Amino acid sequence: MIRAGRRDVLTGLAAGLVAAPALALAEPAPIRIDPDRELMVPVEGGQVYVRINGDLQAPRPPLIYAHGGPGGGHAGLLPLTALADERAVILWDQLDSGRSDAPLDPRNWRVERFVDEFDRIRDALGIARWHVGGGSWGGTMALEYGARQRPGTASLILQSPLVATKRWLADAAILRAEMPAQWRATLSACETAASPAIAQCDLATDAYYAAHVVRSRTPAVIADYRAAHPARAGHDLYQRMWGSSEFVSTGTLRSYDGEPLLARLPGARTLFACGEWDEARPATIGDYARRVPGASFRVIRGAAHALTIDQPDAYLALLRRWMARHDAA
Repeated sequence: MIRAGRRDVLTGLAAGLVAAPALALAEPAPIRIDPDRELMVPVEGGQVYVRINGDLQAPRPPLIYAHGGPGGGHAGLLPLTALADERAVILWDQLDSGRSDAPLDPRNWRVERFVDEFDRIRDALGIARWHVGGGSWGGTMALEYGARQRPGTASLILQSPLVATKRWLADAAILRAEMPAQWRATLSACETAASPAIAQCDLATDAYYAAHVVRSRTPAVIADYRAAHPARAGHDLYQRMWGSSEFVSTGTLRSYDGEPLLARLPGARTLFACGEWDEARPATIGDYARRVPGASFRVIRGAAHALTIDQPDAYLALLRRWMARHDAA
C-alpha cells in the first residue's frame, strides 16, 4: 500500500526477471512534468483531476494508470508520461486525493466507487479502447476493473497489487521478521501501550520503507511537483480505509479479498509485475499470476514497491513491449 503523505511515491504463466541495462543504448524518453491537457471529471461524490500527455487520437490505444494509497497521488507515476511519445498517457488523482475534490465523505470510500472512476474518465474522454493499469492500491482498482470484463480493455497491468489484505499483512510480517533486530524491536514496541517516541517509530518504519517500498531518491522534479499538492491530501482517506500502521489494517479494507476475481481476468492480456525487493513479495504476486491462465509475470530487478521511481527505464521498457503486443483488438 502507498501511504498518503510520507509514502506518496509513491504496475500458461510466463515468468522472468527484468533488469535495468548497465549501459543504455539510447537516451530514455524524458518524463513530461506539464500535461498536454488537464480537466476535472465528474464522478460520484465530486470531481477528480485528470491529466493527459500525448494524443488520444493516436493509432495506439492510450494507457490509464491508477495511483496507490488509498489517498496517494499521481506524482510518483510521472515517469510513465515518457510513454507519450507513442501513445497517450492518462493519470489522475482519485477522489479525496491530490488535486481532486476532497469532500471527505465516508460514503464515498467504497472500492466499487473508486473503480467506477475509470469509466467516468473513459466516458469524459470518449475512449473506445485503452490499456488499464495500476500500482499497489491502484493495482487493486485495476484488478476490480479487469474483473468487470469491460469491452475495449486492450490489456490489464497489475503492478504490485493488493489482492487480499490477509496475505498482504502476512507478507509484511515475513519482511519485518527479516529486518535487523534493532528495527524489529522498535516496531514491536511501537505497537504497545508503552510506545517509544513517535520519531523512533518513524525511523523504524522508514527503514522498512527504504528496503521494500522505494530504494531510490525521488527525482527533484517529481518531488517539487508533489510539493505543489495539498499538504495532507489523502491522509484521512488512508486512515479510514487502511489504518495508521503499515503492519495492521483497521480500516474498511481490513477484510478485503479480491482473490476470487483472479478467475475473471482477461488471461493472456493480463500482466503482473513487481519489484525484486517489493513489499508485494514476488512469491505472492507470482502465485496470483499462476492462477490466471495465460497471464504474464515479471520481476524488475533492483526495485522495491515503487517501480517507476526505483527502475523507471526497465519498467517502461517492459510496458512498451507489453502494450505493443496487445494494441490490436
